[in-house]
Amino acid sequence: MKLSLSLLAATVASANAFSASPLAPGAVAFSRSSVALEASRNKAKIASRSKWAETRGYGTAVADAEEVAAGLMTNDDGLEYVKLVNANGDTSEIYLYGGVVTSYVAGGQEYIAVRPDAKMDGSKPISGGLSHCWPQFGPGEIQQHGFARNVNWTVKSMTDTTVELEMAPSDYTKEMWDKEFLCTFSVALEDDQLSTKMFVENKGEESFDFQAALHSYFTVSAIENLSIAGSFAGKEFLNKMVGDGEMQTEEREEITISEEYDRVYTGVNDPVLKDSGIGKTLTISNTAGYEDTVLWNPYGNEGMGYNNFVCVESVKFDPVTLEGGASWTGDMSLQAGDL
Repeated sequence: MKLSLSLLAATVASANAFSASPLAPGAVAFSRSSVALEASRNKAKIASRSKWAETRGYGTAVADAEEVAAGLMTNDDGLEYVKLVNANGDTSEIYLYGGVVTSYVAGGQEYIAVRPDAKMDGSKPISGGLSHCWPQFGPGEIQQHGFARNVNWTVKSMTDTTVELEMAPSDYTKEMWDKEFLCTFSVALEDDQLSTKMFVENKGEESFDFQAALHSYFTVSAIENLSIAGSFAGKEFLNKMVGDGEMQTEEREEITISEEYDRVYTGVNDPVLKDSGIGKTLTISNTAGYEDTVLWNPYGNEGMGYNNFVCVESVKFDPVTLEGGASWTGDMSLQAGDL
């Protein structure tokens, strides 16, 4: 499972290409009664607020503002997702298939991107959102980016503003990676940020190695309007667009993109996206676990919608050796701001 920068540089296959993978067998197994109860309570609260608004002569404006409901939803292609809503009217959507966050709307602005060519029916991993690469990042001993992005996660608990998903071994995962693991992914829609936590436990007695990443897609008004700040200057990075991969040193304080990008920046985990087109910033706070950043954009690829997204990925590139009974945490949060 261990994969060094030098080995990756010698690999032609891109660590960021999303290839089709089979859907893991079995239905989503979780108690729907508690989830349905939360959704029912939310609908009751909305109905009550709407009636209150009407009796006080506010018309439908307040009622319309309250129509966004939290709970378990199903998209047009039959995939289930959890919708979170906070008191500010901010929202987030998290799909059970892949455990992927596909939306974060704060102050009316969407910050997470899903590619226009994405499949939302479970036929392949969702191309977009905060997609899991686990237990492997890129190519290696098992399938590209591992299996966490193309299995159904189960709902462990949820409220209007939080959800906790769980992924445990199955016959499908054991065929390629027979380890005793338990992954818990938590998402919290707070007043001023979206917080995520990836918690990995070794439930067995033998140690295992893994890599972890959030292959994160973020919206941009146009790629020419984007700059990415952070501690990039002076850092070495693997430029995978040069030959079979070449180690280079970054000289810029802020990154701009005017060509196809596929770069692994080790030791950088504090990126800030600046979009001059909408006058907004997005701070990616990696406070535990994730130590590196990958920048990826398929510049010029209209089918992928290159001009309206950038991948700024939170990565633990060097493999983690997890002893029996031990755990690892990856914390990443998003804070929206103004330029």
